[in-house]
This record gives sequence, C-alpha cells and structure tokens, in this order.
Amino acid sequence: MKKLLLLFCLLPMLAAAGFAQESRQDASISYLGTYQPTITGNAITQTNDWGKGVLLSYRFMLTPSSAIEGNYSYSQFNTKFTAPFTTSTFHSSLQEGSVAYVRSFVYKKFNPFGEAGAAMLLFDPINDTGTNTNAGARTKATALLLGGGIAYELSPSWDLRVQYRAEVFKSIDFGIAQYQTNRWYVMQQPAIGFAYHF
Repeated sequence: MKKLLLLFCLLPMLAAAGFAQESRQDASISYLGTYQPTITGNAITQTNDWGKGVLLSYRFMLTPSSAIEGNYSYSQFNTKFTAPFTTSTFHSSLQEGSVAYVRSFVYKKFNPFGEAGAAMLLFDPINDTGTNTNAGARTKATALLLGGGIAYELSPSWDLRVQYRAEVFKSIDFGIAQYQTNRWYVMQQPAIGFAYHF
C-alpha cells in the first residue's frame, strides 16, 4: 500500500519531467547572405552587390509540427543607381523585423520546413567612403516573406539549420525621387546557422 501511495505521489513529478523534455521553443543564429537582382524602370538601373549579415530567430511551437517565428536580421551591401547623366552609390545597411508561420516535417534526423509571413525592412545609407553622395535618407519597405529549409539534428538540443528566404517588395529609392524605378522584385537570402531548443 505504501509503495502504491508513493507511486501515486511521484506520478505528477514524472509527468512534469517528461513535459519539460519536450522542446516548445528554439532560438537560432545564422550567417546570412543577401542578393538583390538588377532592376530597371523609369530609365533608372538599380544594382546591388552581395550583402553579408546575421539572422536571429525565435520559434514557439504551437504543435509538434507548426510554429510561429520572429526574426531580426542585419546586413550591409552597396546599392548603385544609374540614371541619365548621374550615378550614385550607397553603402547601405538593411534591418529586417519579421513574423512568419512555420510548418515542419520530421524524417529521422532531418526536419524540412517551409515558412510564410510578413516583414518590415529599413534601408539606411551609411555615411562613409562607400557612399558618394550626401543625399539619401532611411527608406522603409513592407515585404512578403517566403522560405524553406532543412534542420539536421546534431543532438536533442542542437540543430544545424540551412535555409533559403525570399522577400518580395517594391524597390527603394532612399527618398530621392529621381531614383524611383517603381518595380517589384525578390530579394534572396540564403542562411546557415545553429538552433538551440529549450
């Protein structure tokens, strides 16, 4: 009888310990590349070089296969506008804040996933030798975020995460009317990093 009573008292503790083993959230840090295609509109050509930066993400699992994700990224690159009789180059920084729904699948140690959401982008010209004009100001853009990738389980707590993100938005002009292309395009962002589950 005492053993049965002891087992009855220990059951809630065992259940709580089992629940604690189930990861309900994760945080990740990734190296981020940023590629923006060359676009032309209104007799203006906008080109960008490859950008490099960092991506920070937090996921909260709603179910074992779906999650809500919040992201912050920072990257830098050069943007060049070529218009009739003028050319301007901006050393630019990009900050992104986004929220997405993530759907994942499990295949042994591989966990492919897809995501969709919305992002706010802030482009800032950096006043250094990479910028050849004093004109230009912070420009905001809203974007549709789509992506997918695969996470490989290194341990119960750690994953290696490789992903591709695409953000669709209207081209920016740093507040200079003569550089408005009025074109929509896709910014591509491959990323690789590590996720910690807790």
